[in-house]
Amino acid sequence: MADGPLPAAEYLELIARAPLVSIDLIVRDTGGRTLVGMRRNAPAKGYWFVPGGAIRKGETLDHAFARISHTELGQSFARRDAALLGVYDHLYVDNFMGVPGIGTHYVVLAHTLQITTALELPRSQHSEFRWMTPLELREHPQVHANTRAYFETV
Repeated sequence: MADGPLPAAEYLELIARAPLVSIDLIVRDTGGRTLVGMRRNAPAKGYWFVPGGAIRKGETLDHAFARISHTELGQSFARRDAALLGVYDHLYVDNFMGVPGIGTHYVVLAHTLQITTALELPRSQHSEFRWMTPLELREHPQVHANTRAYFETV
């Protein structure tokens, strides 16, 4: 059974001492466009970024994928329905609490997920969502470099 989310102070201590392992969701529609959201929170606040989230201690990859997809997309998807794109390092100079001197390091398991149905997208992490073409993702100045990197290999 997975542990729940850590209290903010403990999560910050973890970020200060170790990398986080996360899953990013490269969600594509039938037209080949990819879903991105405008980040509300640090790190990557104010940038277009793909949905995703951290894996919790004791959580299997399958459970994490279902939980993160539900939290970020409003609907649970199974990891078996996605394809692993690759493993990426995301390094940030800031953290979710804005505490100076503590950067954030994610080791990201990026997955592509093809969808054919409409999504009811939650707004807790993103202020707005947009479907972008591969060209827009590579060229839009507000697409974060870590998201852009996914489309250099596609």
